[in-house]
Amino acid sequence: QVQVVESGGGLVQPGGSLRLSCTASGITFRSYTMEWHRQPPGKQRELVASISSGGTPTYVGSGKGRFTISRDNAKRTVILQMNSLKPEDTGVYYCNAFYSPTISYWGQGTQVTVSS
Repeated sequence: QVQVVESGGGLVQPGGSLRLSCTASGITFRSYTMEWHRQPPGKQRELVASISSGGTPTYVGSGKGRFTISRDNAKRTVILQMNSLKPEDTGVYYCNAFYSPTISYWGQGTQVTVSS
């Protein structure tokens, strides 16, 4: 049984930091590209960052320069370190274990709220 579980969300003030963690089990973790997506309130889900099976990170959109994605294959974990958070970073953050367009597994999401 495949499980993808996110943690680390919460309420943070603008300019603060959060560290999101995602652990995946039931898959050959090292073979998967791991992705972080977010869904702002009332908007569509969007890709924030990804890290390939070989460890190459890619950043999309406003997270560039503020977010860092990393993975630990031994711990089957991917981390999204988010710094200098802004109110527009608010949303539900989802982890996706991506192998192919027909093989991917999503977590349930973790809420991030950036507000004073």
